[in-house]
Amino acid sequence: MTEPSAVAAPPLDARDIAAMLPHRYPFLLVDRVLDYSIGKRLRALKNVTINEPFFQGHFPGQPVMPGVLIIESLAQACGLLVQMSRKGNADKRALYYLVKVDKAKFTRIVGPGDQLILEVELKRMIRSMGLFHCVAKVDGKAVAEAELMCAERAD
Repeated sequence: MTEPSAVAAPPLDARDIAAMLPHRYPFLLVDRVLDYSIGKRLRALKNVTINEPFFQGHFPGQPVMPGVLIIESLAQACGLLVQMSRKGNADKRALYYLVKVDKAKFTRIVGPGDQLILEVELKRMIRSMGLFHCVAKVDGKAVAEAELMCAERAD
């Protein structure tokens, strides 16, 4: 159930996401934003396909999405939430970097054909850094979770 302040439709697609994040193929790991609440939370989707370049070597015959890429997917979802929540000059895009990963836990394998649901919640903003609680799910079951901190790049 979405919160009253959540935006559920229309979802953001790959073009919208590419306009907000600097990542490109093969490293853009968010396919769609499903819903969000500005300054609070975001839920996004990553379709995991057999065509992913990392499956060629991780592991041949037993394809497994690397945990570090699940964390990166969650970090990109955090970046989208921050971009969508910016006050003031919404056209100006800031560049955020992943600066800390805490309490990372992986509980299930993610493989080809899975839909990875990325759920990120902003816990607090401290100056230009955001602390997020993140959970990745497949079929409603957690496959990974972590606390991530992202910081805006200072020029």
